[in-house]
Amino acid sequence: MGVTIAIDAMGGDHGVSVTVPAAMSYLDKHAEDVIILVGLSDAIRSELDALGVPRDRQNLRIHHSTEVVGMDEQPQSALRGKKDSSMRVSINLVKNNEASACVSAGNTGALMATARYVLKTLPGIDRPAIASYLPTRSGQVCMLDLGANVDCTAEHLLQFALMGSTLVTALEHKESPTVGLLNIGSEDIKGNETVKQAGELLQASDLNFYGNVEGDDIFKGVTDVVVCDGFVGNVALKTAEGVAKMMGGFLKEGFGRNILTKIAALVSLPVLKAFKHRLDHRRYNGASFLGLKGIVVKSHGSADTFAFECAIERAAEEARGGMLEHISEHVEKWHNARQANGGEAA
Repeated sequence: MGVTIAIDAMGGDHGVSVTVPAAMSYLDKHAEDVIILVGLSDAIRSELDALGVPRDRQNLRIHHSTEVVGMDEQPQSALRGKKDSSMRVSINLVKNNEASACVSAGNTGALMATARYVLKTLPGIDRPAIASYLPTRSGQVCMLDLGANVDCTAEHLLQFALMGSTLVTALEHKESPTVGLLNIGSEDIKGNETVKQAGELLQASDLNFYGNVEGDDIFKGVTDVVVCDGFVGNVALKTAEGVAKMMGGFLKEGFGRNILTKIAALVSLPVLKAFKHRLDHRRYNGASFLGLKGIVVKSHGSADTFAFECAIERAAEEARGGMLEHISEHVEKWHNARQANGGEAA
């Protein structure tokens, strides 16, 4: 089934020099899909011409917008002052059902503020959350929130768990994904009051709650979903990326030290390539804004062409898998059950 993806072509550190080639690479592999490149049409057309893309290509459209949101721009400034930005127009296309999802590498704060204002949150969801996949020993884990909500209540963490569980069900077809609550220890008595209360709510819910998980459990693949507030999640994510880059640097430095280590590197090349592939954070680029009435995927601002294409793949996968419909249905059932129970966890 073909889907239509709106792309904020001007967003990110590199703009059209990354977003346009990534879009074309994606379309070469998914001819049944349609991409709408949103932004300054002259800049987009110039990049397409440089790539030799025919002007009459059927599954590609350009949607002109006159403004660009800066990477360091204040969210409220972008929201109120740039109503014709490539970011906002892309989100509007989703709202108007002209696109199934949108992808942007632009300013995270501005993207979240604009998406929340334009699309609104689902009934029963107080705040959207940023969710993404991280590699583990056994595969991958969905983690949220990764930065949208610095201060959270126990109720928010319960809502994040519900959305993360539903995302895994929609994309990985797991009927009852396990959910872990990130904490400083596995015991119920550990953590601050918010985390303790969240644990109680999760225990009383109908989710497949594993219990508390610690930081090192994330990459062991102990659970399918890991839930935390945005402050902790963002720190954990950036720390993981930093460690992966450091390890790669250590290996490169070690194998390049002298002629013997260079020979060892050649002998180890297949293993090193596999190691690099498994730890390549670009493969996991594309964070989902869950809880909105539309699919919005955020790419790293510094993403290269390969990484941005992975974000497009994520958006298309969510649209094809009916992620939004799954979350809407599950949230509605959960919300109705809570109302029937007088506000108690369903």
